Amino acid sequence: MHDVIRNEADQRFEIHLSDGTVAFADYRPMHGKVKFPHTVVPPHHEGQGIGSAIAKASLDWARSEGLLVIPACTFYAKYMQRHAEVHDLLDPGYRKVLGV
Repeated sequence: MHDVIRNEADQRFEIHLSDGTVAFADYRPMHGKVKFPHTVVPPHHEGQGIGSAIAKASLDWARSEGLLVIPACTFYAKYMQRHAEVHDLLDPGYRKVLGV
């Protein structure tokens, strides 16, 4: 299991990997909403569930803060589209775009 850290100073959620690299998702708080514009998982760590762990932790945080989510990043848009348990977090403008 990977420990996801919320790095408030850099406005991103991070996982520090065993090889010294960092996977992360940037976030931008906005009036009652949060935008996730960019996610990075080092190529040699792709397919290990790292991006999903970051998305889950960050969306749990958004829920706890009462924020709607703007999935500007393709990874977040696809993740939220596939996971019905987070559809209620979607900013209404994105529900139609993602077909949920």
